[in-house]
Amino acid sequence: MNLELITLLGKKIDQEVYEVMIPTAEGEIGVFPGHEPLVTIAVPGAIVVRYDKGDSDSQLDYFAISGGVVEVSQEKVRILVDEADNGDDIIESESKAALARAIEMRDNAKDQVELEQAHQLVDRHSVRLKVADIRRRHRR
Repeated sequence: MNLELITLLGKKIDQEVYEVMIPTAEGEIGVFPGHEPLVTIAVPGAIVVRYDKGDSDSQLDYFAISGGVVEVSQEKVRILVDEADNGDDIIESESKAALARAIEMRDNAKDQVELEQAHQLVDRHSVRLKVADIRRRHRR
């Protein structure tokens, strides 16, 4: 099946894959070729991609997303998100520092707007750290 992972900056992936695991509001779903048609909301979390049926866990690709929209048909999965950070591109030390700044921003928020922005940043950097950790453990 074809996977399109599309961000505001363009396509991150547009290729044939065997399996995609997607975090949704109803829980994580696994999508394989021939999946029933579905439209749902993606929540902050990790998208996991297995390109070929025989790929081991060390060959999986991980993407940190902050949410979006998912459209599944029997031949295609299209995921529309603001941004998707590949686990290989995430620098763990930078994400830890950014998470600490976001937590400080949240704790010092002066109004609801600042608080909401801080919560979004905390979620974003928490997911990035989770993806970096998963990637690191599976690549050993």
